[in-house]
Amino acid sequence: MRQIIKTISLASITIFFTSSLIIFPDQAFEASIRGLNMWLEIVFPSLLPFFIAAELLIGFGVVKFLGVLFEPIMRPLFNVPGAGGFAWVMGMASGYPSGAKISVRLREKNQLSQIEAERLLSFTNASSPLFIFGALSIGFLHDAKLGIVLAVSHYLGNALVGICMRFYGKTTKENKEVKQKSYFIRAFKEMHKTRLEDTRPFGKVVGDAVVHSIQTLVMIGGFIILFSVFTKLLFLIGLSPIIAKVFKVLLVILGLPADLALPFFSGLFEITLGAQMISQLATDGVLAKIVIISFILGFNGFSVQAQVASIIAKTDIRFAPYFFARLLHGLFASILCILLFKPLYLNRQAFEREDIPVLQDVHENNWQIALDILKQIGPVVTIFFLGVAGFLLYKRQLKTK
Repeated sequence: MRQIIKTISLASITIFFTSSLIIFPDQAFEASIRGLNMWLEIVFPSLLPFFIAAELLIGFGVVKFLGVLFEPIMRPLFNVPGAGGFAWVMGMASGYPSGAKISVRLREKNQLSQIEAERLLSFTNASSPLFIFGALSIGFLHDAKLGIVLAVSHYLGNALVGICMRFYGKTTKENKEVKQKSYFIRAFKEMHKTRLEDTRPFGKVVGDAVVHSIQTLVMIGGFIILFSVFTKLLFLIGLSPIIAKVFKVLLVILGLPADLALPFFSGLFEITLGAQMISQLATDGVLAKIVIISFILGFNGFSVQAQVASIIAKTDIRFAPYFFARLLHGLFASILCILLFKPLYLNRQAFEREDIPVLQDVHENNWQIALDILKQIGPVVTIFFLGVAGFLLYKRQLKTK
């Protein structure tokens, strides 16, 4: 009976989506172009270097080296092996869904157990500083100082989620390794052993890193376009405003403006769209806006969650712990945003009134300049590496014939 209900539900959603596309072809096309531009200009060129670097570092044993060094930190705090430190740092630096990608690769290399991979996944999939400062604080909210509140709340909330999730699942018995006089010596031995176990030549390792990274990014692009269209269709058929009424009640209970309900609902599906809608509201007080933005940043949005679900589908990593952690992260980030708003934003504004304006402008525009440069060169980088991936795949097909 359960499977029958699931079949009917999936078929109904698919029919609804297809019918909506037929009814609103122009609007669906515009939403699709919007998602494509975001992927072409920002997502692909910003994530590709991190994905390739992560693949190479794992293949050459550097992650194993770092894992031994990070073990004294990661195991007591988050109850995961030291290799998880690499996924945590890379996830924060490069943004969604890098943490999920690296966690899956570590699981495939048997450097994590199933429970450890689920713990690691719960707190390594974070937003990038470029997105928080460049797109959100400067691009949408037009105030770089708000980026500090959002970033600290987001990353500190992420760490708190990791500490909470350390108690998830049964703790497996660890293999107690022989203690060496130096962590560095043991780390180097593990790195050397890992490199020797991978018999692929250097060119093959690099080629696989490029192809795997681009394949993942193409999948991510598909999800971005899909959810961009899906969110637009929900609004066009009038379903979004109806569901937003439920959120209005919740926001009023929490003491937040009811006008944020519709942008909040949109942000649950797609972060960028929700944040942009929130920034355009004429609601008094910026605190309410950044509290909602902090929540949807921590929640990741269904678009990012779908990307993660697709990445972990080929492994035994379960999605439920990750989803629970997203709710927890959104809650932590929102509370931290309220607590840190005064010391990191209001007090800082009063302190900097006597600062030199020219220096302030230069500091605040750095992230916007970086984002503008990325948008200019992004499409060229994307098209070039898609061509490289196509060439590599073509050569491999010729060799197999």
